[in-house]
Amino acid sequence: MGQHKEEANGKPVKYDPSFRGPIKSRGCTDVICCVLFLLFILGYVAVGIVAWVYGDPRQVLYPRNSTGAYCGLGQNKDKPYLLYFNIFNCILATNIITAAASSLQCPTPQVCVSSCPESSWTVDASSFSQTVGEVFYAANRNVCVPGVPPEMPVLTSLKQEFCPSFLLPSSPALGRCFPWPNSTQPELPGITGNISQGISGLLDSLNARDISVKVFEDFAHSWYWILIALGIALVLSLLFILLLRLVAGPLVLVLILGVLAVLAYGIYHCWQEYRVLRDKGASITQLGFTFNLSAYRSVQETWLAALILLAVLEGVLLLMLIFLRQRIRIAIALLKEASRAVGYMMSTMFYPLVTFVLLVICIAYWAMTALYLATSGQPQYVLWAPNTSVSGCEKASMNESCDPLAEQTNFSCPGMKCVFQGYLSTGLVQRSLFNLQIYGILGLFWTVNWVLALGQCVLAGAFASFYWAFLKPQDIPTFPLSSAFIRTLRYHTGSLAFGALILSLVQLARVILEYIDHKLRKAQNPVARCIMCCFKCCLWCLEKFIKFLNYNAYIMIAIYGKNFCTSAKNAFMLLMRNILRVVVLDNVTDLLLFFGKLLVVGGIGVLSFFFFSGRIQGLGKDFENPNLNYYWLPIMTCVLGAYVIASGFFSVFGMCVDTLFLCFLEDLERNDGSLDRPYYMSKSLLQILGKKNEAPPGDKKKKKK
Repeated sequence: MGQHKEEANGKPVKYDPSFRGPIKSRGCTDVICCVLFLLFILGYVAVGIVAWVYGDPRQVLYPRNSTGAYCGLGQNKDKPYLLYFNIFNCILATNIITAAASSLQCPTPQVCVSSCPESSWTVDASSFSQTVGEVFYAANRNVCVPGVPPEMPVLTSLKQEFCPSFLLPSSPALGRCFPWPNSTQPELPGITGNISQGISGLLDSLNARDISVKVFEDFAHSWYWILIALGIALVLSLLFILLLRLVAGPLVLVLILGVLAVLAYGIYHCWQEYRVLRDKGASITQLGFTFNLSAYRSVQETWLAALILLAVLEGVLLLMLIFLRQRIRIAIALLKEASRAVGYMMSTMFYPLVTFVLLVICIAYWAMTALYLATSGQPQYVLWAPNTSVSGCEKASMNESCDPLAEQTNFSCPGMKCVFQGYLSTGLVQRSLFNLQIYGILGLFWTVNWVLALGQCVLAGAFASFYWAFLKPQDIPTFPLSSAFIRTLRYHTGSLAFGALILSLVQLARVILEYIDHKLRKAQNPVARCIMCCFKCCLWCLEKFIKFLNYNAYIMIAIYGKNFCTSAKNAFMLLMRNILRVVVLDNVTDLLLFFGKLLVVGGIGVLSFFFFSGRIQGLGKDFENPNLNYYWLPIMTCVLGAYVIASGFFSVFGMCVDTLFLCFLEDLERNDGSLDRPYYMSKSLLQILGKKNEAPPGDKKKKKK
């Protein structure tokens, strides 16, 4: 039975006298996938070039006037703000979400101005007979559509909407002039009663400008304290990892006892609740079936079920401690060894900065490409009128293409104008826009997963060179991290791309399923929703399994230099042959790293809360907390930054533990501690296993030579 199980999980690794750790004389792996990846990157660059040529992000960054010209650029360089003739057509005719989705375009003339109006003004009835030059230009009101002649009568300019009939005190926001909500409003027929309501609903509820200014002020007053808090988080993370060499055993013991104590208290609490409800006779038969889940807290069966569940968990954990205590000791010894490895190779702790920079480049390139693609195409304008039922509009051609720069000739329909509708979707690039965006999303997933795979493989190569050094630190390479980085890029780009592609395809499938699920939610079909939920669950499980497989495959690639499929198979079989050790090590490591993150993030959160809220007194003038509008803002920033820093440090430590664990398992299969085949593991691991090396380190070193 044991032999059959061994064959099912593969054969143990045989002794190789030439093996000295990460193979140096290796060849390129998965060359076809490497070529495919490079061709894909070239195509990705080509998509970026096409997007750059045809796209125009100014359509998003700068507002347009009614003629399609940008405010703040070209001939409007000195006019950076957009003024709406009648902003209430935006506020009252549509909602804020619709306006934002259309780049804040609304059915009213818009002009570029050098500054927003500072006071209210309305065209008097007595001014209708005057000219535009006398009413507008002479008073320095340059708010009419460009090209309006000064001799045009004011009444004509108002009918044709060449000039505004009123101005409101406004402030610039997002390059556009928005009215002040609390200003004195002029008398405007038909909309006077809605001015305060419309403006207050748009600005008072959001108060975006005021909040943004306050947020900027808070960061300006507290940025150096935030940096100090992040520096403390970095030091705490580093100290926690280095101190594991001394306190790993007691710390793991405290964590396990803490879990047992929490479960024991849960059992006690459930028993107390059950006993009280049992004495009262509160049973589920009296309650019956209800969708109000909170009602089940008042029946004894709920607490009895919870009591049984917690008791089972407590019993299982105690049995695991009894029967798996030897493997727990091995896990603790590996944690100490990982801390020792990190101490010898401190540069590995800062490699996540390289990964972070590469990820920022990948995400920024995708974001810019997507933005340029989304803004490819020329703006399209159509004829529009506010009311098509009035006299003169029956035969008007609505929604026909028009030129905003051309003079309008059809004045039979009141209020007809040429307005912006959207961006033209004709042309090769525009017709292929969806496919190009899908290509960009796949490029984002593939490059991001490849960067993460590169970091894992590089760190695994560095830590493997530590384990397979018989004499530590004498036999550790001089520059293990840089050597592993160059070796990985030179030989295994294709293997990393292969693993990243498999994961990216699954993630892309999940995105497509989420999109389909979003479309099906309106249908409210329970069968379709159930099927979709099952598919999403299966893909989620598949993604987790592929991540686990890739993670261990990259470690084997870093050590042996074989292709992805062979490495994944060998890693999976090796783990299956030692499944109990894998379960114990994963749980102990996860528990320890969770405690470390909790310690770092919680400590920084508590410290920043007491400091920024002014609860720490007597620190002196140089250490006084700054006066802030929202003191929780720097606290949240410190907590988020501490979590990112702790995650980066502990991800390196986790990779170190997993790499040393796979090396330890292979060491047990390759060697037997004899004179010719001594173990490479530390003395603490040898003592736990009850084994020893017959060959002294010096003899082994001579034998290598």
